[in-house]
Amino acid sequence: MGASRPEDRIEVNPKVMLGKPVIRGTRITVQAIVEKLGAGASVEEVLESYPELAREDVRAALQYAARALGSEEIHWLQAAR
Repeated sequence: MGASRPEDRIEVNPKVMLGKPVIRGTRITVQAIVEKLGAGASVEEVLESYPELAREDVRAALQYAARALGSEEIHWLQAAR
């Protein structure tokens, strides 16, 4: 069996956390996971903070975030002088 895809583990439902992407079956947002990792937490620390998560959930959250950023357009605005 191959690796799971992010869409198998990530859910976007307007009735759960205002439609933010969450780990399926939880109220743990992709944003919360990525923020913890970005602040320096290890995967093990994230898993300790959220015992209902599996390592594959953390991986899916990172993949989802990378894909979301990959499809985003950035428009630089010049500061007013």
